Amino acid sequence: MNDRAALELLLEHGPLSRTRIGSLTGLSKPTASQLLARLEAAGLVVATGTAGGRSGPRAQLYALHAGAAYVAGLDVTPGRITAAVADLTGRIVGRGELSVPVAATAPASGTAPASRTAAVVGQVTEALDRAAAAAGLDRSAVRRLVVGTPGAFDPRTGRLRYADHLPGWHSPALPEELAAALPMPVAYENDVNLAAVAEQRLGAARGHRDFVLLWNETGLGAALVLGGRLHRGWTGGAGEVGFLPVPGRPPVRGVRALNAGGYQELAGVEAVSVLAAGLGIAPTPGGGPGADDPVAVAVSLLSRAAARPEGPHLELLRRHATALATGLASLVCVLDPEIVVLSGAVNAAGGEVLRALTAAELAELAPSSPRLILSGVPGQPVLRGALETALAVTRDEVFDTSRSPSPGPSPGPGPSP
Repeated sequence: MNDRAALELLLEHGPLSRTRIGSLTGLSKPTASQLLARLEAAGLVVATGTAGGRSGPRAQLYALHAGAAYVAGLDVTPGRITAAVADLTGRIVGRGELSVPVAATAPASGTAPASRTAAVVGQVTEALDRAAAAAGLDRSAVRRLVVGTPGAFDPRTGRLRYADHLPGWHSPALPEELAAALPMPVAYENDVNLAAVAEQRLGAARGHRDFVLLWNETGLGAALVLGGRLHRGWTGGAGEVGFLPVPGRPPVRGVRALNAGGYQELAGVEAVSVLAAGLGIAPTPGGGPGADDPVAVAVSLLSRAAARPEGPHLELLRRHATALATGLASLVCVLDPEIVVLSGAVNAAGGEVLRALTAAELAELAPSSPRLILSGVPGQPVLRGALETALAVTRDEVFDTSRSPSPGPSPGPGPSP
């Protein structure tokens, strides 16, 4: 317990002296010295220099050994797999990216399912290898991998659901094939859930135990955190709010493809362009880069509107805010969360103006008024959430010195959870 407490303090505060560790843990100086010697021998702590700013002898500082373990995360989208490797402190030490052309991901006529599964396994291993190489590591040095995808892997069948736009990932044999190809345990999580993990540990939802994260990029999705824990649902599909029926949109029956549900049609990425066209706003002046990408077009439209919120631009933000609040009202009525986090590139593009308009509209539609806040995780929240998820498990393993006196990267294969 003392070892774990000291390691957690070093993770939170960075380098500390023997005296400071003793003060924070309540341990005597001799006991703190023995603890640090034990952790240093186990490869978990390293001496990093001395404390300055005082007269007399300088105190030796100790830090968590960042290279004691490495983890990896993958963010899988239809056209790209992005990978990152992080050390035990959470610092990203290597990144890799693999473009997957739509022609390569779409199942060709007559292609055997086994061939499509093998292609996905190859894509995952290549993306991971690129990130590991950028970190100066072999993939065998990675202790755990977390893969974030749209949809969710059904815990009963192992099959990916709610993500028909991700061809090649739906074989129930895929987790087993990846486990055989990779020398570390592999876990799978919905991408929006991972964004919520990043928000809870690093961003705007820190300290909050009940919140909803509304994600808007290629698809609309929500993550539900109740009592501090992700709520995934019986089939892993909790939060697939793109399928939510909403007023003014006819029900979509028997469809499981992306962009098929009422809320998606009302407030998703393609709806922004429709609203803008109705107001006479050109999507991208001059047809710049990304003119054929619905997300890039929506981001451009909302960014320009938020930068100059007047006239048709203000009306675009108002109408989109009403659309967002219409679906959010259902979630708020059922869950009564403390806060709602607006995340994803499309929500971020509208910025503070869109957030304020959505909050005002939601207050008119729902009996409770949770605080709406913008994401506090810059960059790639899905990837960051994958790394944080992998780190949580790995730190538990590595910090448990009672079980593993000499923890470190393990090259041995492990089962896929």
